[in-house]
Amino acid sequence: MKSTHSPLANVNLKLLQAFLLVGEHSSFRAAAEMSYRSTSAVSAQIRQLEDQLGVPLFHRTTRNVRLTAEGQQLLECARRALLEVETGLRKIQEAADVQRGRVAISCSPTIAATRLARVLAAYEKDYPGVEVYVREQPSVQLFETIRKREADFGIGPVVETGEFQFETVLEDPLYALVPKRFITTSNDTIALATLTNMPLLVLNPANALREALEATMRERNLTITTRYEFTQAATLISMASAGLGAAILQKVVLPPVIDKNTYALRIVSPAMSREVAIITARGQSLSPASRRLAELLKQGLPDPGEHPRPTRRKSRVGLALDS
Repeated sequence: MKSTHSPLANVNLKLLQAFLLVGEHSSFRAAAEMSYRSTSAVSAQIRQLEDQLGVPLFHRTTRNVRLTAEGQQLLECARRALLEVETGLRKIQEAADVQRGRVAISCSPTIAATRLARVLAAYEKDYPGVEVYVREQPSVQLFETIRKREADFGIGPVVETGEFQFETVLEDPLYALVPKRFITTSNDTIALATLTNMPLLVLNPANALREALEATMRERNLTITTRYEFTQAATLISMASAGLGAAILQKVVLPPVIDKNTYALRIVSPAMSREVAIITARGQSLSPASRRLAELLKQGLPDPGEHPRPTRRKSRVGLALDS
C-alpha cells in the first residue's frame, strides 16, 4: 500500500521563520544574529527546508544571497501564513484575557441611576471572572479620574476638549418638568425663553449640563432665575412635583409616571440634547476586558431612537442644538 505521508508534513514554523529571516535580509549572518543562532545552524535549517521541498530556495555566492523564483514564491506564501497564525494566536489570547481581569469605570450619576445596571448585569453574566469597579461621579471628578488613569474609561457628557476621546453612544434631549400652576398647555414642548419667566430648578455648577445650559442662555441673552441648586436629578424631580419651580433635566432621568401636577415638556427654540459618550484619555488603549464592557455599553445604554444623529451645531461646552 502506498504511503500517504508527505515530506511537507515535516516543514515547521522554525524552518519557515529561519527562511523568512534569510529571505527578507538576504543574509545568513543577519538571520543568525536576529535568531540568536550560529550561521551554520541557520544554513542547516535552510538546507533541510530545501531538501524537504525538493527545490533550491537561494542562489548562494561568496558575495550575496538571492532568492530563487521558488524562494520568492515561498517567501510571499510564508509571510501570509505566519500572519494568519499570529492573528489566530492573538485572538485566542484576547478571548482568554477577556474572561479574567479588572475593569474600573467612572459614570455620571444620571446614567448610573437609570441605564448602567442592565449593562453591568449582562456583562457579569457573560464574564463572571472579571472584577468590575464603578465610581458614580459628577463631571469634574469623572474627568479627573480618567486623567489620572484611575478609571479605564468613563461614561459621561461630551465636552469641548482635546484632552479626551469621546465615542458618543446616545443622544439625551433636555426636558423641563413644569408645575401646572405656572402654565396651562396642550403642547409637549416649551421654548427655552418661556422657561426663564419661571423659577428654575437646576443642577449645581459642578455638573457639565449646568455649564452647557448657561452657555446656551448667554448666546440668546437669557438668564436663569433660581434660588435652588441641587446635585441629584431625583431632588429636582421632587422639588418640581412640589411646585417649587420648573426642573431642567435630561430625558433619561424622567420618571416613568409623571406627577399629575406637572408637565414633562421637551425644551425647544433651541432643542437641546446632551450627548453621552464612552470617554478615554487621548491615546489610551483598553484591555480586552475593558474593551468588551465598552462594546456592551454602546449596545445596551441607548433605548430605541436614542442613538446619536449626524453631527449638528454644538454649544461651546457640548450641547447639541437644533434651532
